[in-house]
Amino acid sequence: MTIIEALVAEHRIFLMLFDQIERALPGVKTVDEIALLCRLLEAPLHDHGGAEADLAYIALDHILHQQNRLTRLHHDHQEIDGLLKRVEGIKDLPRARNQLKAALDACRAHFDDEEQTVFPLIERALQYETLLILGRAWKSQSHLSQQSSMDQT
Repeated sequence: MTIIEALVAEHRIFLMLFDQIERALPGVKTVDEIALLCRLLEAPLHDHGGAEADLAYIALDHILHQQNRLTRLHHDHQEIDGLLKRVEGIKDLPRARNQLKAALDACRAHFDDEEQTVFPLIERALQYETLLILGRAWKSQSHLSQQSSMDQT
């Protein structure tokens, strides 16, 4: 599996999770429940963004930097983290619901941008074998974070 295939697969999982959260939002009764949903998303999204930066973006650092894309991609990751954290502080239930929906929409837009522009650029710039090596590195990182999570329980 290449790094691009791995990251796109993670996107698909997140998108299904976002859909489930949106379906559940009308039935959420408290802002504490919405804060919990945000906290459940924060760590996996942060880890995903870190994997993108460490394994995919770094490979194209010089190209993306010249296009000012790298700064934008990192800013998007920080913005998404910030949106989720801000939702946790909202005390008005309808506003918290709307803000969580806005954060999910921002994630979707970011994923779409990566898949339409960044990932194809990475695939064109790197050899297939390099993409496979990065995919194995992703799998190793993913496995370690899963093992670390299991060790903490």
